[in-house]
Amino acid sequence: MVKRELSLEEVPLTKELPNVWHAIVCFSGVFLLISLGLFIYQANLHALIFLALIWTSIHACRLGYSFIEIRKMMDEGITKALPAIYIFLLIGMVVSSFMQSGTIATLLYYGLGWLHPSFFLAAGLILCSFMSVATGTSWGTVGTIGVVLIGIGDVMAIPLPLVAGMIVSGATFGDKLSPISDTTNLAAMSASTSLYRHIGTMMYTTIPTFALVLFIFIVLGLRYDDAAIPTEHIVAIRTALAQAYQLDPWVTLLPLLLMLSLSFKRYSAEISMTGSIVLAVLIAIVYQGRDGIEVINSLWLNSAGATGIENIDNLLGRGGIYSMAWTLLLSIMALALGGILHHSGFLRVLLAHMIARIRRVSTLIAATIASGLIGNMAMGEAYISIILNCQLFKGAYHEQGLDNSVLSRSVEEGSTLTTGLIPWTTTGTFYVATLGIPTLDYAPYALLNLLNPLVSIAMAIAGIGLLRKIH
Repeated sequence: MVKRELSLEEVPLTKELPNVWHAIVCFSGVFLLISLGLFIYQANLHALIFLALIWTSIHACRLGYSFIEIRKMMDEGITKALPAIYIFLLIGMVVSSFMQSGTIATLLYYGLGWLHPSFFLAAGLILCSFMSVATGTSWGTVGTIGVVLIGIGDVMAIPLPLVAGMIVSGATFGDKLSPISDTTNLAAMSASTSLYRHIGTMMYTTIPTFALVLFIFIVLGLRYDDAAIPTEHIVAIRTALAQAYQLDPWVTLLPLLLMLSLSFKRYSAEISMTGSIVLAVLIAIVYQGRDGIEVINSLWLNSAGATGIENIDNLLGRGGIYSMAWTLLLSIMALALGGILHHSGFLRVLLAHMIARIRRVSTLIAATIASGLIGNMAMGEAYISIILNCQLFKGAYHEQGLDNSVLSRSVEEGSTLTTGLIPWTTTGTFYVATLGIPTLDYAPYALLNLLNPLVSIAMAIAGIGLLRKIH
């Protein structure tokens, strides 16, 4: 008789939890594999994640899990992040269609005329912050305005890791505070607090941090006061753009305005992006006069621009589904790894062991932020980290008499802010694919992401912004 393989729905995940030492050994192995392979031996990150998958699977087998049960864990890790995977594909098409329609070229054309190197970083930070608050998505901000700012920064000879760090800082600001951001809503819901109380509590730590980061970028920008682009260089670039595209902003900026409008009306990111892609394709064919098949094919893989200026042509050739392949494959593997670490209990045991030893409020907040970072590193996705940490820490915050919004704020500062600083998370890989700057190069300049958790911990030590539960 042939033995029937159980379907995933029929497989229970009810084995015994690992002890804390087993969890530490498992995590240490993953950390050493990735850190040594990446930083010492410069190994391929996909291959390192594969080795980490084997390592964690062996440890799951030691707990008694079968192959099909481990596969189910991997499947569930990937399934929970499917919305992010859909957006990966859509952003690739948003970028390429905006290139074809002249939307990016128009922003470049006018941006080169308005922005001066000395205030470029500060203006870019404010622009990205506004865009991300308006759309509720850091990915959409990086994939549109971020691409433009990278191009302008390149022309101005400002170090691109610095420009990328500024873009990530601004994009993360809105992803954290916007009422239409998915992570903002998820954190409030998971912590059992209202959306606007969650946002109001985040203001205590985020606004001072933003002011500090803006000041730092203003100071850094002054270093490039003498790097102003020669007028003839600007004229040459703008002339080349005007010859390659029709640049009437009332037409070419319509796809971006449509995406903003749909986001304001609380349509899902998938609908907003799809609508803007369709409109951009129509503008490219009808208004720009491009070949229809060429425009459709660019949604798969865009081709270089035709301005005759190499760095501008390379910028205008970005985008397409294929351009996201490296990122998407790495994210899927990292999500599968996170599925094993989460469902087999290794992450839960490690964090619970840490929580049990917390006595002070400032230590509790620091531990919450640290566990968000650990969760992102383990599971490759902020969504799961937010949910898990809200569940694990809710009781500890209740015992300290803290309002649930302090929990939701701390979870966001550990999860939302750090996910873009880790090379193998969905956000980190997306930023690399879109901006073309490695995570470890831009991370030191993503000042909002780096400083906000530190400001939050410092304020907790000083007893500032610790809202108490209303009885």
